[in-house]
Amino acid sequence: MRLLISLFLPWLTFFTIGRPIAGIVCLILQLTLIGWIPATIWAVYALSQYKTDKKIECALQQRTS
Repeated sequence: MRLLISLFLPWLTFFTIGRPIAGIVCLILQLTLIGWIPATIWAVYALSQYKTDKKIECALQQRTS
């Protein structure tokens, strides 16, 4: 679901992953037509990093338990 959000509303993705300042910057970037593509790429990249961080966090918790 977040992937669809990052494609159509890139700025909203940052709010869903807990990065509101990046969301505001992305919204400003997205307001220009030229900035839409970089904003989308940035949102998809940030989402993939968020998922990777969550997987690492889960693996570390399982290892310590």
